Amino acid sequence: MNPTTIGLVAGTLTSIAAIPQVIKTLRTRHARDISIWQPLLLAFGVALWMIYGMLIHDLPLILANIIPLICNVLLTALKLHYRNNGT
Repeated sequence: MNPTTIGLVAGTLTSIAAIPQVIKTLRTRHARDISIWQPLLLAFGVALWMIYGMLIHDLPLILANIIPLICNVLLTALKLHYRNNGT
């Protein structure tokens, strides 16, 4: 396996990792088992990676961080939205 393939697989996996949690949270309408800090810190971290990618003009790095940024911002918003549903 060459480095490009490893990078593409790693980027894909980390990009889609939060999607199942977003779907589960939307279906159950509660986020009591999610710490507010996990998606918040991940959103901040991937935003910094995306900015770094922009600064060094690395399109794959930028693209690999768009979906996790959206998912983790959404999870943070859902955690705050469902905080009165037993969260």
